[in-house]
Amino acid sequence: MSFPLLTATAALPAIGAIVTAAVPAAQRTAAKWLALFFSLGTLVLAGIVFVRFEPGGDRYQLTESHAWIADFGVRYELGVDGIGVALLALTALLIPFVILAGWHDADPSPSDQPSSGSGGPHAGKPNHWRPTQGFFALILMVEAMVILSFEATDVFLFYILFEAMLIPMYFLIGGFGDRAHAGTDENAAAQRSYAAVKFLLYNLAGGLIMLAAVIGLYVVAGSFSLSEIAEARANGSLEMASSTERWLFLGFFFAFAVKAPLWPLHTWLPNAMGEATTPVAVLITAVVDKVGTFAMLRFCLQLFPEASKWATPVILVLALISIIYGALLAVGQRDIKRLIAYASISHFGFIVLGIFAMTSQGQSGATLYMVNHGLSTAALMLVAGFLITRRGSRLIADYGGVQKVAPVLAGTFLVGGLATLSLPGLAPFVSEFLVLVGAFSAYPVVGVIATLGIVLAALYVLVLYQRTMTGPVGEKIGGMPDLRVRELAVALPLIAVLIFLGVFPKPLTEVVNPAVQHTMQDVQKKDPQPEVEAAK
Repeated sequence: MSFPLLTATAALPAIGAIVTAAVPAAQRTAAKWLALFFSLGTLVLAGIVFVRFEPGGDRYQLTESHAWIADFGVRYELGVDGIGVALLALTALLIPFVILAGWHDADPSPSDQPSSGSGGPHAGKPNHWRPTQGFFALILMVEAMVILSFEATDVFLFYILFEAMLIPMYFLIGGFGDRAHAGTDENAAAQRSYAAVKFLLYNLAGGLIMLAAVIGLYVVAGSFSLSEIAEARANGSLEMASSTERWLFLGFFFAFAVKAPLWPLHTWLPNAMGEATTPVAVLITAVVDKVGTFAMLRFCLQLFPEASKWATPVILVLALISIIYGALLAVGQRDIKRLIAYASISHFGFIVLGIFAMTSQGQSGATLYMVNHGLSTAALMLVAGFLITRRGSRLIADYGGVQKVAPVLAGTFLVGGLATLSLPGLAPFVSEFLVLVGAFSAYPVVGVIATLGIVLAALYVLVLYQRTMTGPVGEKIGGMPDLRVRELAVALPLIAVLIFLGVFPKPLTEVVNPAVQHTMQDVQKKDPQPEVEAAK
């Protein structure tokens, strides 16, 4: 047997989570370094997967298949296509930065220490009641589940991972909230609890509906294996009535639209990102939410091609609403983190638009958008988190003139913002351009309307920068320190990757494009040919 590289890539952060959680309570620093070590090891393995993947080879590579629950036809089946490889690499790349950025986020604050007297709200609490070890262990566990979900080619295995990742995310949101919350400790705790429960309920509801569809798929197809179902479709042994296929498609799509999130199933995201610590907010939108849009490509289009085409008009409308609605609400936000959350809703609208435009440019752009949105949002959100930590407030009105006292912080914030609005020369421009080209070639009206999202993105990003970084130096801003070494180690590599992929996207496109062609064959679609009038 060859070395199970895909299993190892997912198992290493899972082992790291167990080891980090087992570190004695007093050894906080050791737990942090262990978590960083395991995340870097995972990045090395993900790099090996990326290098070993052959773009012109089989659709699914580095495959593994073992019997798991034989009585129900469930197998432990893994394999990666170009789309899965790209997102696996994104996840492994971002987690070390998430850990570095959150280095002190789970350290006890002064109010966490036990009071000297016999009374008080913290009397009798040990000084390690806010577990640093648990914070980093949960991050590694989420990484393991997300990576495995990008590798799973058994529908039931994917479903288990899709649901299981909600558990550590729930504790990360509810147990380790943003300390820059405006209000009392009790109010902050209530808001965190509300955000965590809302996140869990929305995603559980989507998952339960998906479970019914997974069971229905097994009844119809007699298998959970993507390869077996595809083979049965190819040889004509799998017959699925149109009504059955549509109902199954809707069950899968609903769950993925909640996870993505797509309007009107998006309302949990601003609460979750606003109340979570900044690294956890990045984990939500740059990593976990990508599982939803990835699954639309891997499962919806591959398993239910006719139903996907049937639902396309409605989904395109929902994508357009997400683009415009998210951007408009971002323009009107007073909270920095919620502004970035609504901007992400707009960006996910672009991703879904590219997927269901059913063109190779659109789907290639959507896949690149997933990667580039993860990078740009991570850069902008993490630098915003450094800013918020210094001032202790998420409100835009509490800032002003930051560029005069912390020019490096302001400069990295600007680059992250420009990447978010897809400035040419930065990575998101390529993906957004491909999505719009793909959408316009198939649905010109849809493409034209979607361009309004670009204008609104420029508005909310530049207004945010103007109000926080320019003008007179605001109250409590004068003594603000610039980025420190650890923070520079987070921001500068992300900006370097954004610039590199902005001017040279080939490393991603040559991996993604063959996988997109397979998806286009699944739905039996070809790119529209431009109409050229004959010369007279």
